[in-house]
Amino acid sequence: MIERLAYMWPEIALFVTTCVVMVIGLSKSRPIRKMSAPIAGAGLVAALVLSLTTTPYGSAVRETVAQTLLPDMPRFAKAMVAGVGLLLLLLAAGTVDREDEDRIAADGRAFDPMRSNRAEFYAFFLFSITGLMLTATASDLVWLFLALELTSLPTYIMVAISSPDSRSKEASVKYFFLGALGAATFLFGFALLYGGTGSTKLNVIASTIAGTGLGGLTMAGLVLSVLGMAFKIAAVPMHFYTADVYQGSSASVGGFLAFVPKTAGFLGLMLLLATAGWNHDQGLPESVRTLLWILAVTTMTVGNVLALLQRSVKRVLAYSSVAHSGYMLVGLIAGPGSGANADNGLAAVLFYLVGYGVTSTGTFAVLASLERRNADGTATDADSFADLKGLCRTSPMLGWTMVVCSLSLLGFPPLLGFFGKLPLFTSGVSAHEVTLVVILGLNSAVAALYYLRFTQACLLEDPEAMESPALPTGVASRPLAGVLAAGGVVVLAVFGGTLLKESQVAGSSPRLTKEMLHKHVKPAMRDASVEKTPH
Repeated sequence: MIERLAYMWPEIALFVTTCVVMVIGLSKSRPIRKMSAPIAGAGLVAALVLSLTTTPYGSAVRETVAQTLLPDMPRFAKAMVAGVGLLLLLLAAGTVDREDEDRIAADGRAFDPMRSNRAEFYAFFLFSITGLMLTATASDLVWLFLALELTSLPTYIMVAISSPDSRSKEASVKYFFLGALGAATFLFGFALLYGGTGSTKLNVIASTIAGTGLGGLTMAGLVLSVLGMAFKIAAVPMHFYTADVYQGSSASVGGFLAFVPKTAGFLGLMLLLATAGWNHDQGLPESVRTLLWILAVTTMTVGNVLALLQRSVKRVLAYSSVAHSGYMLVGLIAGPGSGANADNGLAAVLFYLVGYGVTSTGTFAVLASLERRNADGTATDADSFADLKGLCRTSPMLGWTMVVCSLSLLGFPPLLGFFGKLPLFTSGVSAHEVTLVVILGLNSAVAALYYLRFTQACLLEDPEAMESPALPTGVASRPLAGVLAAGGVVVLAVFGGTLLKESQVAGSSPRLTKEMLHKHVKPAMRDASVEKTPH
């Protein structure tokens, strides 16, 4: 397994960074403690560089022990995760210990490590990012399960400590128990996949299904695995936790949840569905395709309808996140097409994840940059459309960030969201899913009804009508994260051709050739038989 290190240098860099952050975050010196975020950022930059320079791709994949179903996906996915992770890190600044640090500075009190959450928060942040990268690298069901759990478990605690409000604890408990249900579901599915194919290795599972077809046990395992993954991407009917968790946690953690678990779920789904023989002339098994079709339609429709009924901005963004998962399921149904071309549904999903990650970070950055002071002296994030009234006049940087990012989420041309949705439409049409594409278009139109509320509040409404306006938090990196996200929405829309081409390469799914079977699947089968031999 030493060959696997070729894929893991970004994760190793993040692990080393996490260990350093855990130590310096507990230092008695405030300047040293404040280095937690910059060091975490340096680790993410190192992971980004290592993702692009050390992760095997193309013909180099055949020389390593890796999954050959989506061989070029890890490089693209890891670079995407590290890039969006840097934006999320800017957004995370000041989430924990801000008020306590201010009191220590004002009163001269001694630092109490037992009351500090800084080290743990940034460590959990990096652990979750590491788990997401490991998900992209998975070549085995056990590896995939552990990677998904490493992605999810830190987020339960991040939600709980993100706010002094009791709602964050309630949200964390709901998130944890429903997360355990989702994990149990797809783990049971993995067990059935192993029972039906005799191996946990993705290459061997794909080879077995290609040779013998999907038996009843394997089919049940695949369906249960997809349903369990639906929790990660907040797809109906596993979406009930989403609004409560987004509203209960701080806006900075809400932005993290909007991207990281969702991306892990989609990467996991790509790898699982690729084992079932995923191309246009040999489509997904009809039962799996039907399940995904129902999930896509209900998820995008329920998400948009419920978003229309909300008054809380965080709940609107939560149900919007549900709807976006439904959109991306269209790309999963379309599949990789015939290779690296414009009709590649997996490429469309990967490109959409980049756009959604950048854009959703921008919207949450605006909310995280504004706060209301309660009677007891505590602060809460802005969470109503009234807080956004006239923001383009009172705080142009934040106001225009929200306008640009909300219009991009809508898919308004010529912003990034439009170019992200377009490949979903073309891949769906290419896969002859015309009805699904029509439903996707109708839902995109429905979404305009609530996304334009953001634009109306920020751009058209009078700020003088507000009795108690939300005030800036004073954390400079949060508006910066919003501005960088809004800039990314525009820049990637103009110069995103290269990124789209890279996503098309990453989303290509070559068939298992005889050479691949000889080099990878056969040795993997021998390893599996050795593992099962009693010693």
